[in-house]
Amino acid sequence: MPTASKRPKAATPKQRAKEAIDWPERNGSKAVRDGMARFNIPAGNAFGVSMGKIHGLAKKLGKDHELSLALWETGQYEARLLAAYVGEPARVTGAQMDAWCKAFDSWAVVDTVCFALFDRSPHAWSRVKKWAKRKGEFEKRAAYALMACLVLHDRECGDKPFLEGLRMIEKAAEDERNFVKKGVNWALRCIGKRNLALNAAAVATAGRLAESPDAAPRWVGKDAMRDLTNAALLKRLKAKGEKAK
Repeated sequence: MPTASKRPKAATPKQRAKEAIDWPERNGSKAVRDGMARFNIPAGNAFGVSMGKIHGLAKKLGKDHELSLALWETGQYEARLLAAYVGEPARVTGAQMDAWCKAFDSWAVVDTVCFALFDRSPHAWSRVKKWAKRKGEFEKRAAYALMACLVLHDRECGDKPFLEGLRMIEKAAEDERNFVKKGVNWALRCIGKRNLALNAAAVATAGRLAESPDAAPRWVGKDAMRDLTNAALLKRLKAKGEKAK
């Protein structure tokens, strides 16, 4: 696998991107590509490299925002995963986030970019609100995937943004499209696992959705309710709250 120390200093970001994906291109696997297809990940533009190996390569490459941008521009599946891992959150702009969101073409790329890069950007919360209004399936999923990732990684904000997020979730749960519905469900479950107060609010939201006459919100609500009323989760949240006092 290439490393930062082996790259020619004069190499352009485009040249470095080509070098970075040389190893995945040479070591792709049909078995991995077939597995991707089973998980509804388009495999036509993939080499077939496991996520574990992508992680390993990203660590060797290190943080490099120009490389991240060049990798994304290739349009290649593994290159776009690498772009998420080597990008520098502080250098991500709102315009970059919007452009990448518009190009999302699979849930795997959406979730990886949101989890590894976008949720640490100073523009993250503004994009949640903006993308929730998008019509495209993967663009709209990105809003709720990003919301879920912010629950996990934004330790500084209080409950207010997540309570607003629950109102967005309740509205978006009506969307019957598979990847939107699952993104909304993910965000709801994550919010309800942050603390006891948010758990209560999320359970109330899930309860209303579970009573819906429509299939999509009913599924979102019932699935989340099972997760959020788990005795082990409630015990952990209670202990977490007592420890924080």
